[in-house]
Formats: sequence, structure tokens, C-alpha cells
Amino acid sequence: MHFLQKTVLLLFLTIGALGIVQAQVTTQSNSSPESLSLEECVQIAIQNNPQIRQAGLQVEVNTNNLIQSRWQRWPTLGFSASQGFSFGRNIDPFTNQFVQRTINFNNFSLNTGVTLFNGYQLQNTIKQNDYNLKASQKDLDVTRNDIILNVALGYLQVISSQELIQVSLSQVEATQLQLERTTRLVQAGTLAESQLFDLRAQLANDELSLVNAQNNLESAKLTLKQLMNLPGNEDIEVNTINAPDPTLRVYEATVDEVYEIALKNLPQMQAAELRIESAKKTIEIAKAQGLPTLSLNGGVSSAFSSAAPSQRFVADGTGTTTTDIPSQTRYVRAGEFTFPVIERVTIPNGEVRQFGYFDQLDFNRNSSLNLSLRVPIFSNYQTKYRVSNARIQQRNLEYQADIAAQQIRRNVELAYIDMVNAGKRYSATANQVRALQESFRVAESRLSVGAINSAEYNISKANLDRSRANLIQTKYDYLFRTKVLDFYMNKPISVE
Repeated sequence: MHFLQKTVLLLFLTIGALGIVQAQVTTQSNSSPESLSLEECVQIAIQNNPQIRQAGLQVEVNTNNLIQSRWQRWPTLGFSASQGFSFGRNIDPFTNQFVQRTINFNNFSLNTGVTLFNGYQLQNTIKQNDYNLKASQKDLDVTRNDIILNVALGYLQVISSQELIQVSLSQVEATQLQLERTTRLVQAGTLAESQLFDLRAQLANDELSLVNAQNNLESAKLTLKQLMNLPGNEDIEVNTINAPDPTLRVYEATVDEVYEIALKNLPQMQAAELRIESAKKTIEIAKAQGLPTLSLNGGVSSAFSSAAPSQRFVADGTGTTTTDIPSQTRYVRAGEFTFPVIERVTIPNGEVRQFGYFDQLDFNRNSSLNLSLRVPIFSNYQTKYRVSNARIQQRNLEYQADIAAQQIRRNVELAYIDMVNAGKRYSATANQVRALQESFRVAESRLSVGAINSAEYNISKANLDRSRANLIQTKYDYLFRTKVLDFYMNKPISVE
């Protein structure tokens, strides 16, 4: 469907109610169908339409991306643990000497790190994801508007079919009354019996038109139910909107004024502008990849080995004791005797204790903190061409925004000229209806006195019926095309 036609129909959504009321259609076969307003039909369609849900999922994805990019500013934290066995010739972790035994060992580490500076990549990524989120929200608005417009079209088709049924009923009633009047005149001998044949044929045509109008109403209801994703056998009724006859007047804004306001309010234009801002941040992120990166890292680690002794001397912190002990490595010779050198040793006060698993982990604990700087010197021109491609993408999005703006201008200009032409058609059709009403009134009077035959009467009646149907169509056509300009002007829609 043409975008302008969809927009025209969207304006009708606010006629009759200010709020959207959630509706549930009664499906019980033993109860009368619920009468739905246009707003209720739209709400049901939005709830049931999978395209709306898909667009909503994209909004959720972009929301997650934004939240995750904000968390990138916080330090990371990780824990690792390992269990192993070493067989045969191994190195004792405490003496660094080779031993011939099986060793059972554990390693534990807790590490953290934070980026202090990386060319503002984190900040620009957050801003870029924020623009992407807002653009996807505008895309959701566009998708919702498309669904709403299609439902509005289906709803209006139902209303139009209902009004045409009323017109057809009026035609049948008028022909039936004229047939009854003519029958009495024929029975009285005032008119020839041949006059009845044409009127009966006209009544049959009017009844056929009524059946066709009723069939069109059922088809229109089926289309509306399909747009609302309701079963085809669901019985629904819609509220009739009583729109007053329009007052022809010059529109209060020029085409340029309508266009300027539309640029600021239509979601497709806002989405295009947000994507341009996102592309600018992509350029900044690409540039930052050629700048230095400064990061801070820290960690705590420990280990356990079954090769470690199970007992150790542990000082109690109360002081030291000085004692003389013979040296194990130094000796003096006196004649034929050799004596160890007596050494004075200061030993802290304490005792030998059992050294368990957690004691060893505490003893082997190691902490580290480091500040690292990475400076890219040459990266095969990767940064250069990433920046170049990002700038090309920005220009592409700018062209897309220009295309959207041009499309909006074409739609506004077409809506304006269509409104003017619809006003002319409505005025001319209204004059035609008044003239044909007078002509039909005269034809009825002349038929009653036998001044004209039934064929001339039927022609006059058919002309009036067609003009009345055309008047209904031109009335809504002018009303909708006026409201589409109000839509572009971001004004509250009403039919007052």
C-alpha cells in the first residue's frame, strides 16, 4: 500500500476516542458479538502481530548491548583452579631439587583487570549503542504504524460497507414504497399496468445491490479479522464512526511548513538521523584503535604440593633465643683431633607444628599488581582503512536520510494536492446531490400523475442513488486527506 494512503488511514485512529482500550473478543456461540472500536481493533492487532514482536526483540537486543557496553568500564574478575598429578622425576617446589616421587599439586588464582584508557573506545561504544537503541525504537514505531494503518484500512472498509448497506436499504425501501403507490394507482385505473413491470425490475436490482453490499461487508470483516490475526469464524462487529460533513476551507499551513514539521516528527526520519550519529561514533572507535591502551591488572594466587614437608617450625613472635651449637660445615684441627666450630645462633621462639593443606595455601599465597601500556606502531594500515570504511558508511547513511526526506516531501506535496482536489470533488458532488434530489422529487410527483413512465423514474432514482454513494466516499476522502496533513503537522486529530 502506498505510504500516503496508509498515513491517511492512520489519522482515523484517533476519531471517536482518546485512549486505547484493550479488548478481548467474545467467542461464545451463544452470545452476541462484541462491538469493537477502531482503537480496540488496533490494540488486538498489535498484540497478535509477529512483526511487532520481532521489532520489539531487536529493541531488547540493542538494550542488552547498551547495558553490556556500560559494564565494560568496570574491572573484570576471574577465578581459576587446577588439579594435577606428576609421576617419576620431578622438581620439589620447595627445594627446587629433583626428587623421584609422585607429586599431587593444586593451583588457584584470582585475577582482575580494568582498562584505564583506550582512546575513548568504551565511551564512544556506549554512545553508539545508545543511538542504535533509539533508532531501533523508532523502527518499532514505524512497524507499529504500518500495522495500524493496515488495520485502519480494514476497519474503514467495514464501515464503508455498512454505510453502503444503509444506502442500499434506503433504495429498496424507496422503490418498495413507490411500487406500492403505483400498484394502488393501477388498481384504481389511473396508471397502466405496464408501469409496475419496470418498478418490479428496479426493486429486484435494488435488492441485488443490497445483497452485494452485504457480501462486501462480510469480505471486509474477514480481511479485518485476518489483519487482527483472529480466526475467520470469529464473529465481530465494529462501532460506526459518525463523521460530520466537512467544512471546506483553505488549509492553515503551506506545503513547506507541513514538510518542515513532518521532518521533525516522523519516526523513519528520526531513525535515519540516529543512525548517522551512530556512524560518527563508529569513526571515532576506528580511530581509537591506533592509540595507546593503558590497563591495570592484579591477581592473587596460591598452590599446594604433596612434596612439601608436613611439619614446620613456626615462630610465636615472643622474641629470640641465642645458643651455641656445633657447626655442621666448619671444623678446626688440633693435633690429631678435629673439632666442629662452635657457632652462636639466634633462633626465634616458637615450635614445630603440623603444616596442613590450608596452611600451605596460605604460606604459598602470592599477590601481583601491574600497569601495562600497549602502543600500536604499525598494524598493516588496519586502522587507516577501518576509518575509511566507517566514513563511507556514514555517507551511505546520510544518503539514506536524504532519500527518506525526499520521500516525505513527495508524500506531503501529494497529500496537499489530493486534499485540494478532494475538496473540489466533494463540493461538486454535494451540488450534484442537491440537484438530483430536486429532480427525483419532481420525477416522483410526475410518476404519480402519469406524466412520466417508470423507466424515466428509474433513471432519475439511479442517478440520485449513485450521487449519494459518491457523496459519502468524497466526504471521507476529503476528511482523511485533511487529517493526513494534520498528522504531518503533529497535531491532535479530531473531527470537530
